Amino acid sequence: MTNLPTFKMVPDQPQLDALEREFRFFPCENSAPKRLSVDQIDQFNRDGFLTGMRIFDDREIAEHRMYFDELLGTTLAKGLDSYSISTAHLTYGRVYDLLVHRRIVEMVCDLCGDCVVGWGSHYFCKLPGDGKSVSWHQDASYWPLTPTKTITVWLAIDDCDIENGCMKFLPGTHRLGHLPYRESDRLEGNVLNQSIEEIERYGSAVENILKAGEISIHSDLLLHGSEANISKRRRCGLTLRYCPVDVNAYLDWNRKGVVVRGEDQYGHWENPNRPNQK
Repeated sequence: MTNLPTFKMVPDQPQLDALEREFRFFPCENSAPKRLSVDQIDQFNRDGFLTGMRIFDDREIAEHRMYFDELLGTTLAKGLDSYSISTAHLTYGRVYDLLVHRRIVEMVCDLCGDCVVGWGSHYFCKLPGDGKSVSWHQDASYWPLTPTKTITVWLAIDDCDIENGCMKFLPGTHRLGHLPYRESDRLEGNVLNQSIEEIERYGSAVENILKAGEISIHSDLLLHGSEANISKRRRCGLTLRYCPVDVNAYLDWNRKGVVVRGEDQYGHWENPNRPNQK
């Protein structure tokens, strides 16, 4: 794989504003899921998320944690920060393997259909006491994709709880469409650059507490965020992003997309090979 562009974690706002994107929730219609239950499908449609699904046992996730420890050490030694390991499946074979992992993909297909692309992989690693939070936001605001059919699998590399800054969800907000936000910056301690305020109007938050090896899944329109890590423990999760193959990607983001199940009959996605680097 050669000549891949350098992708920004967050595209420039004028670029995004120039795109015609469709922002609405597309409910899952699946009366015979293979890995999830019908009740879980209904819950996802109602709340916009599922949580607490065990994917890897203690040994399996410990092996990946050791891999990430090494990757993080190399990244920090280059002068980069712990949030900079993004679109990792295009560089690291071990991350590509997680993106296409059968146990994960089967759950994703229950929500997205038989033809699915995996296009994103980003470690969100809060080091102990780093002081950084993730403001309330909708993922779809950041992405040059349309329509809004992406779901995020959040794989806990470490145990994630309130003390070390686990994610929080606002159930049902995925059904409200695209919500207004203001731009923010790193001086505010926000990992991203957007913030939705006065979130009290949208209901009560649910803490997404996960044990290492478990996943949650959430809609790209669900309001979510996380507080700073005030503990002496690290909090790392790997986000894996998936959508049906009919989604259009702009700004070269189609070059990220790996067909993880079925075929890309629309020819939207480049479907790169597994990288050789570990």
